[in-house]
Amino acid sequence: MAIKKRLFRGRRKHSSLDSSLVKGPIRRWFPLFVGPTLLAFILGFVWPFIQGMMLSFTKFRTTSDAKFLGFAHLFDNYIKAFSDPSFLHAFWYTALFTVVSVLFINVLAFAVAYVLTQNIKGNNLFRTVFFMPNLIGGIVLGYIWSMIFDGILMSLNTSIMLETRYGFWGLIILMCWQQIGYMMIIYIAGLQAVPEDMLEAAKIDGASKWQTLRKVTIPNVMPSITICFFLTLSNGFKLFDQNLALTAGQPFVFKEDGSVVKTTEMLALNIYNTFYGQNADARGTAQAKAVLFFLLVAALGLIQLHNTRKREVQQ
Repeated sequence: MAIKKRLFRGRRKHSSLDSSLVKGPIRRWFPLFVGPTLLAFILGFVWPFIQGMMLSFTKFRTTSDAKFLGFAHLFDNYIKAFSDPSFLHAFWYTALFTVVSVLFINVLAFAVAYVLTQNIKGNNLFRTVFFMPNLIGGIVLGYIWSMIFDGILMSLNTSIMLETRYGFWGLIILMCWQQIGYMMIIYIAGLQAVPEDMLEAAKIDGASKWQTLRKVTIPNVMPSITICFFLTLSNGFKLFDQNLALTAGQPFVFKEDGSVVKTTEMLALNIYNTFYGQNADARGTAQAKAVLFFLLVAALGLIQLHNTRKREVQQ
């Protein structure tokens, strides 16, 4: 017993020595390695975000001449944002677009990933081909698909910028074509991580392919589903460059009160048009829209992460 106690003490001292040898240099060099990244994060994100929040309570044309609205009119910019019919239309249009695009992209990406993990010939080539559209910039894609759609719609004597429904489905097709390949890679990683013993057990129990997919594969791929749903949800709400290049928000609709609503204009483009529009005094309102936009995307992203993570299987 005495020998065992001495051996145990020796091991404990040795482990504590190793711990101090490892943790000491980490504490010493931590500021050197983390400091530049943390400083860049503060300068590039935290400070601009705080400044943007402050500007939403001001009236300005340039950031240097911003004037505080005063406590009596503190939320005037936010009231103007909510009373802007173009902003409300852009919100509901973006919400509908996001729901449809999230469903299409994830279902198709999962289906493609499932097929390409079935040991078919040339699966690596197919993965590369499906992923390549993600490497093209959104502006370039928007102009390319604009010419493609206009060429198709020419026989109907119309254009993608003249019909709201064509603009909507054009954006859906463009987003699916660009993002399915990226989400496919994430789903392939999840499918390849499904334990083989669980698949073999399901096969031995006589489960069909559909039962195995629904009861074994999908629950084990939930971490990948969580990531893909978060990315497609946030990308759908934040869509800007494809919207600008493909439809630019057109066509226009004139309301009875004299306001103009762009029927295919999404939230990010609406904020941009408000900020850089003809009315320079509306930049405070545009900044308030940007703050509301951030809160909306952050809230929806956190809710989605919470709901999908509850369904993940702990392996």
